[in-house]
Amino acid sequence: MTDHRADQERTFAALPPARGRGFALTWWGQAWLKALEDTALDGEQVKTGRRLARAGAVGAVSVRPGRVTALVHDRDRTAHRADVLLEELSDGEWDRFLAVVAERSGYLAALLDRDLPPSLAEDAAAAGIELLPGIGDLEPECDCGAWDHCGHTAALCHVVARLLDQDPFVLLLMRGRAERVLSAELQGRDTADDGGPSAPDGVDAAKAYAAGYALPALPPLPELPEEPGLPPGLDTETPPAPGVDPSALEILAARTAVAARQWLGETLNAVTAAHSPVPQPTVVQDAVRLAAGATDSAVLDRLAEGSGRNREELTRAVLAFRLGGAAGLSVLEEEWAPDGDDHARACAAVESAWEEDERPSLRAENNRWTVDGEERQLRLGRDGRWWPYRRRQGHWEPAGSPAQDPATALAVMARAEGGEE
Repeated sequence: MTDHRADQERTFAALPPARGRGFALTWWGQAWLKALEDTALDGEQVKTGRRLARAGAVGAVSVRPGRVTALVHDRDRTAHRADVLLEELSDGEWDRFLAVVAERSGYLAALLDRDLPPSLAEDAAAAGIELLPGIGDLEPECDCGAWDHCGHTAALCHVVARLLDQDPFVLLLMRGRAERVLSAELQGRDTADDGGPSAPDGVDAAKAYAAGYALPALPPLPELPEEPGLPPGLDTETPPAPGVDPSALEILAARTAVAARQWLGETLNAVTAAHSPVPQPTVVQDAVRLAAGATDSAVLDRLAEGSGRNREELTRAVLAFRLGGAAGLSVLEEEWAPDGDDHARACAAVESAWEEDERPSLRAENNRWTVDGEERQLRLGRDGRWWPYRRRQGHWEPAGSPAQDPATALAVMARAEGGEE
């Protein structure tokens, strides 16, 4: 007998601010938000929740059968526990749903590919199972005292819509069954009554080919995702095994997802342009990449040691990496001498960037032009861009994003310094 209590909770780390993107890109995510809008009596609270969710005010989300929970912060940073309840399916309803999924092999394949075909929801509805919530199905609970949907529960619903976009099994878990349990029950239905695997009779190849319409069409190749995939959250009540650092694992998983998306895009571009494969980062570069997403002090100490730096050097390297990736890191750490053509182009760029009476006095050494008498410097990257640098506490550090001409790079630095003042 399957243990329905196994894997009955999933925790998702807080999502970054939405930055203008829609909260529901899939049809089932949109159906979830429509249920919120149809249920909430005050449309202004839905708008408030949308603004809070877009600003990243929703913390880690815990998903359990019948309930989702998260801490939601107001604009004054006051935290409220928000819950949204959804009725679980009964055992009989689950039996009928599993029969619907088992009836067509394409349904299980689609679910495992994190897709929820509309036809599956329609077939389930015909069997008396409403997978997606409707009006009145999303019941709110919040410690702010509101009896209807407030901005906190509405914000939680908007974040859940993003989670549903990425994984429809989140919806099935709220309805009462985890992915592992469902997979085991579906596999059990493929087993013969005597305990052994069933042996299908032979079929005529022409008939099997003619019945191909019964299977769903192959989906189109996916486009590069707008955001990196969401790694699993490790913030649970279960203590970690000896020697396992959950903070380090969470950082590693999150940065791996970011790198995977970046390398996928670069590889697709390289293949399209018939270029050579994208070079892999060195161990030192990879340590800086990981540090760019880390906040835990112990993890940062380990990354600094592993990359042969102290913490101050690692901080400067992370700043360079955030401004320009591997190219920015190279400009920080490599000094090189432009050859004849590169040197001539660099000198011409400096000459033409300013009017003669406005040009600062620059002292050139290899690919670095230092402003005389000032703690400012321009560095020429191998890609022809100019990077602004400033000297602080005896060390040169990046002072802004690169520009195509030296005057713009110095102006970027000046604006940044003016903002600090």
